[in-house]
Amino acid sequence: MKLEGSVIFKKLPRDEHSRSLQTTISVEGLTRVFGKDPEKTLKLRNTGRSKEEIYEETKEILALYNVSFEVMPGEIFVLMGLSGSGKSTLLRCINRLIEPTSGRILIGGEDIVGMNQDELREIRRRKLGMIFQSFALLPHRTVLDNVAFGLEIQGIPEEERYRRGEELLRMVGLGEHGASMPSQLSGGMKQRVGLARALAGDPEILLMDEAFSALDPLIRREMQDELLDLQQRLNRTIIFVTHDLDEALKLGDRIALMRDGEVVQIGTPEEILANPGDAYVEQFVAGVDMTKVLSASDVMRRPEPVARCTAGSRVALHLMEEHDIGSVFVVDRERRLKGIVTLDDTLEAVRAGRGLEEIVITDVPTVAPDASLTDIISLIAESPYPMAVVDDDSRLQGLVFRGAILGALARKRGDVDEST
Repeated sequence: MKLEGSVIFKKLPRDEHSRSLQTTISVEGLTRVFGKDPEKTLKLRNTGRSKEEIYEETKEILALYNVSFEVMPGEIFVLMGLSGSGKSTLLRCINRLIEPTSGRILIGGEDIVGMNQDELREIRRRKLGMIFQSFALLPHRTVLDNVAFGLEIQGIPEEERYRRGEELLRMVGLGEHGASMPSQLSGGMKQRVGLARALAGDPEILLMDEAFSALDPLIRREMQDELLDLQQRLNRTIIFVTHDLDEALKLGDRIALMRDGEVVQIGTPEEILANPGDAYVEQFVAGVDMTKVLSASDVMRRPEPVARCTAGSRVALHLMEEHDIGSVFVVDRERRLKGIVTLDDTLEAVRAGRGLEEIVITDVPTVAPDASLTDIISLIAESPYPMAVVDDDSRLQGLVFRGAILGALARKRGDVDEST
């Protein structure tokens, strides 16, 4: 049950326990050399030569070197790095648009590196969807035909593929544009078509290569929100390539930061920001707006004291006097939040012999545990009460106070001595 007038922010659930122990994608020792003599290139790398030094000597490009990582079911795994770091090459190796020089790529336990073209085609058809930066729409076909194109290639009957295409267009907010041509769409609309087309074959895995980087900032943020919303409904495994740190922090369950064809650190956004692995990572994440990274669960305190709705007004008054506070939250037996009572209202209720249910204020803002501080700050600034953190069943998880937010931001910036 939602409280009247409440505001609940929800992002993609990140429950590690809900994931299967089976990895969806496992990359092991992946290496890619662009050139005629990869053995020489790798020998030079093994002696400690840098990517630049190898190129100066051999004119060969060591695009990827000994890359290993795993992606779990339902995870958004972000590959991030500067231009030339190897992130897009790595993504294309995963579906073998680029052939690896060595290493293994396991998808659902099957090594696709050793597959022949027929086997690879079947894996792509059943398990992989690709979304490009450049939209890659067919200009002479309608929007609906673009979405249904992959199904047409698979030999799906026209009625079924159009039904599926129309369903996906509605899902991405383009239900009225099936008859339009790509030239009639904005950039954001074209990328929505690309997303719908990638989903048409119901793939387990989406590979997204700088999918939103060509869009204007406002449209880009809208597409990021759209992706998170779709992920919450569809629960796909996504590998997302970006050079934008804010985008990586917003979308990623985990981030792999790349440099010169190698992965230098893998972790959650919080882990990478709080514990950068080396000076390169530290420089990369310097200046990040922590209000977009820290969440309610990072700064909330235990929700004590609280009053049961079955308790009388005198009990609530005693709690406020005992803890020297001006209000107390009210919960039911299952700790579902019912609202808040103030000191003045409770004093009046005690004098008049009224119960808590008669004075509880239900119109209080709430946030989910993973709501960002950006969301919380705007709400708590307008509220006379602490911010209540509730789960999907409206159970009270914690309270956020203004001072806790300021303290957390100060600690992250190194302004507070942790030893004090």
